[in-house]
Amino acid sequence: MELTLLWVLLPLVTVVWGHYGDYGYPYQQYHDYGDDGWVNLNRQGFSYQCPHGQVVVAVRSIFNKKEGSDRQWNYECMPTPQTLGEPTECWWEEINRAGMEWYQTCSNNGLVAGFQSQYFESVLDREWQFYCCRYSKRCPYSCWLTTEYPGHYGEEIDMISYNYDYYIRGATTTFSAVERDRQWKFIMCRMTDYDCEFASV
Repeated sequence: MELTLLWVLLPLVTVVWGHYGDYGYPYQQYHDYGDDGWVNLNRQGFSYQCPHGQVVVAVRSIFNKKEGSDRQWNYECMPTPQTLGEPTECWWEEINRAGMEWYQTCSNNGLVAGFQSQYFESVLDREWQFYCCRYSKRCPYSCWLTTEYPGHYGEEIDMISYNYDYYIRGATTTFSAVERDRQWKFIMCRMTDYDCEFASV
């Protein structure tokens, strides 16, 4: 009986493994960030870019009120599926000013492949820029906003995109002048498997 069950399940496991293997999704890509994995110290600027052909799929952050009401940040990247192809161009978007609410998606149908930030003591906040990459003439569709990260000001951020068909295209944020912290909603989109004529959606 056990041997029969093994022979029934083995082809299924092989098909699933082969299917996801074609898309290049390394399921073990996520790891424990640990305390030494932060890309910045409090009150320091930073610039983070995924390796070529990868996009941001996870964002983690901790808040420290005593250190200028600032956050330390960590990001995780993952290769895009082969069906998306290689990035045809990458760029830094416009700066989103400190102390203000803002909404931004990557222009030119780009996907977020990095972040750049500078801390400002005068407002106890950061300005932000997205590093975006365009993949041929692919277009976004079925976009939606995540829930707020963090759920409450001052809490830890731990956002992981578990849906491998969706990519981060941008974010909308609110800033609390009282808490001196920011809440994020990430803009998640699917991308077409074919080229489209729209320059920016």
